[in-house]
Amino acid sequence: MGTIRVHEFISLDSVIDTPSWTFPFGFDPRMGEAIGRITAGSDGILLGRTTYEMFEPAWSGRTAEEDPGAPFFNDTSKYVVSSTLTTATWRNSEIIGGYDPKRIQQLKEESAQGLYVSGSGTLVRALIADGLVDELHLFVYPVTRSAGSRLFDESLQPATWNRAEAELYDALRQRSDLPEADPAVVNTTAAPAFARLGDARG
Repeated sequence: MGTIRVHEFISLDSVIDTPSWTFPFGFDPRMGEAIGRITAGSDGILLGRTTYEMFEPAWSGRTAEEDPGAPFFNDTSKYVVSSTLTTATWRNSEIIGGYDPKRIQQLKEESAQGLYVSGSGTLVRALIADGLVDELHLFVYPVTRSAGSRLFDESLQPATWNRAEAELYDALRQRSDLPEADPAVVNTTAAPAFARLGDARG
């Protein structure tokens, strides 16, 4: 059975909306290597409708020469969770209907390696609530957003996570109003310890 790995760009206050706010911090090459390790262990991509519609135009025209991640996003089987989308125009894409934890579990069991999830906030929150997420890979940026879609919102029950590993990246300053010391991005990998506080997942 495969593993569901969720990757997000996230603020200190848990916002995971369109990550244009990450651009001023640059992109440490090691961040690309970390994402590559996640995708290398995945043989499927699981996406919500909104993220799918953002990813398709962003990735479908890219080549490996332009971005080493392009073959993974274009050639890997993509499963789109949507009750409204009827046609998938990005190659290797399948619309699996509205969110159904049993269908997700089936995909997980059929996967030899695992499923990669990025963005897709509504989907990810549902996966977390149903205990289907095996790994969270969070690139935590030293900013607060105040508003925006949050990964951990009030719909989720309190839970305990085990930190598997962490890595610090020196953000590349591209903005004059950032402080003298370069802000750092923290890559934190966590695995669920309990579905809910006091409820062991064995």
